Amino acid sequence: MKIGILGTRGIPNNHGGFEQFAEYFAVYLKENNHEVYVYNSHDHPYQDTKYKGVNIIHAFDPEFKIGTVGQFIYDFNCIRDSRKRNFDIILQLGYTSNSIWHKLLPKEPVIITNMDGMEWKRSKYSKKVRKFLKYAEGLAVKSSDYLIADSVGIRDYILKTYNKSSELIAYGATVFANPKNTVLERYNFKEYQYCMILARLEPENNIETIIKGYVKSKSVYPLIIFGGLNTYGKNLQAKYGSDPRIIFAGANYNQEELNNLRYYSRYYFHGHSVGGTNPSLLEAMASNALIIANNNIFNKSILEEDALYFDNSTDIEKLLNEDESFHLKQAFSESNIEKINSFYNWKTINSQYEQFILEKLK
Repeated sequence: MKIGILGTRGIPNNHGGFEQFAEYFAVYLKENNHEVYVYNSHDHPYQDTKYKGVNIIHAFDPEFKIGTVGQFIYDFNCIRDSRKRNFDIILQLGYTSNSIWHKLLPKEPVIITNMDGMEWKRSKYSKKVRKFLKYAEGLAVKSSDYLIADSVGIRDYILKTYNKSSELIAYGATVFANPKNTVLERYNFKEYQYCMILARLEPENNIETIIKGYVKSKSVYPLIIFGGLNTYGKNLQAKYGSDPRIIFAGANYNQEELNNLRYYSRYYFHGHSVGGTNPSLLEAMASNALIIANNNIFNKSILEEDALYFDNSTDIEKLLNEDESFHLKQAFSESNIEKINSFYNWKTINSQYEQFILEKLK
């Protein structure tokens, strides 16, 4: 088949979960003799027209000049270009800024959309923006031929809200099996004597809840926070950075380094509360991390009983003060690794996507 993948800032990944999936899936499709095109922002660090055999189409993205609104123009440019490509399939990853252009999508290809999380629930957006995102979600549901949900929670929500079925396909991860503690030297850490957060610094990821609990606790271990220092992140840094245990390390896309840091962490905090199967959660599971996760349906449907959970900062404070859970690391990690091997490995996920798409071409 000839497939175009829209909705990401491009590959190879230097941004987030959808980009990571697009990279793995596009290369997989190419290796299975499909003709694959991925749209990249014009200023993506990777400027070649091929990536491991995948065709790269650079489209103008003015986000660097005008902010978030630029994403709407970028998606418009991608969709407009797709009209001349004669794709069999268009796979849209997310709907936030491309759904308003749905009438411009070419008529011939089958349109499949991964619905991502419930973006309209994110408190970082104003009421007007959240209202728009809810509207955009509805447009995506109505204008797509088929939908993909990455978690049970999202699938059930789509069915209940729009009376439309969606295919349940999660994300993947690769089990990390060759740890090297020399990575810790860069941060002056010792094995299992630091804690970690890896997330976009947004309210829905409960970053402040975790930090607040940490600050109130008697823990002697440092907490390293990986995430780009946006406005929200800078405010958190100004508010809590005086505590020597709290380290804002900025963004880090070096998977080998992150895998090692997750592997040797004492506790790994996953505060995501909006959305489905989060890629960073699967990567933490695949890296033998002992996870303390926000108590919600999305996280619990993946981790089940193999994690600790928190609802508020007091829960964090209590877990750290008691510090009685580290002995669970091996048992929890082994169970979570089994989940990755059985359900969430990239080979399985990519195959599920490919088979689903091919079925819809018949």
